[in-house]
Amino acid sequence: MKGSIMLLITAAIWGSAFVAQSLGVGVVGPFTFSAVRALMALEVLIPVIYFFSAQSRRRKHAPFLLRILPDRWTVFGGIWCGIALTIAEGLQQIGLLWTGAGKAGFITSLYIIIVPLMGILLGRKIRSLVWLCVIIAAAGFYFLCIKEDFTAETGDIFILASTLFYSVHIYVIDHFLMHNADAIKMSWVQFGAQAAGASVIALIFEVPQLSSVMEAFPSIAYAGVLSSGVAFTLQNLGQKYMDDASVATLLMSLESVFAVLTGWAVLGEVLTPREIFGCVLVFAAVLLAQKPQRIEIGQ
Repeated sequence: MKGSIMLLITAAIWGSAFVAQSLGVGVVGPFTFSAVRALMALEVLIPVIYFFSAQSRRRKHAPFLLRILPDRWTVFGGIWCGIALTIAEGLQQIGLLWTGAGKAGFITSLYIIIVPLMGILLGRKIRSLVWLCVIIAAAGFYFLCIKEDFTAETGDIFILASTLFYSVHIYVIDHFLMHNADAIKMSWVQFGAQAAGASVIALIFEVPQLSSVMEAFPSIAYAGVLSSGVAFTLQNLGQKYMDDASVATLLMSLESVFAVLTGWAVLGEVLTPREIFGCVLVFAAVLLAQKPQRIEIGQ
């Protein structure tokens, strides 16, 4: 229950952050946005690490730098998380140039299908109930994203590509937490890696300007402080208390519901009846996946 609550809060923050990202997408470049966002998350997490990190609490009498210093597994995990996150957020920000916040939220939730498939490749068993939910969700995404002539918009393709890397990110977290990496410190390291990677890409392919960053500052601040600093840390902590990465993923996919609600309330976005039907199917799949693990299809 503790992990589920953390992941539900994570989903709510992520869903609302799509609006912030949409508002900033036309002002600064996608990787400039990601770099500044990651730097803000780094600053926010320093006091969090000092007071709440498990490793930090064990070193409560050590100097400040030793308290926040991550161990080897936490550093490795954070770097790999940062690489996956840099690519995922950059592609997502590009996709938002051509698609709405609500629709982007639901496409991003496609990781509820990708993560179980990755689990099979990693030799993990997936509950039959989860597979039923995946099938329902896949049908929902068909109605949401694919037009009647079987085409998808350009923005949808970029968002879908970003979803693949978000799925990798989920399993990287899961892998290093199993090796006792510190969840909060790993989140901090990942934002350091993301800030470095996104900055290099922005300097090569974009023209970062301070005036543009200041114009988009409210959007970047919301995404950096809440979506990155708070939500991604809650994701790390929440996954630590979840036994099944696939169920954790389904719970986090509720961000799609929050994305639609905030897109409607703030940006005035409207979905077609076909897209609304797709949203309902995805939401139903998420709710069904929360049934206790002892309940299996056919039993």
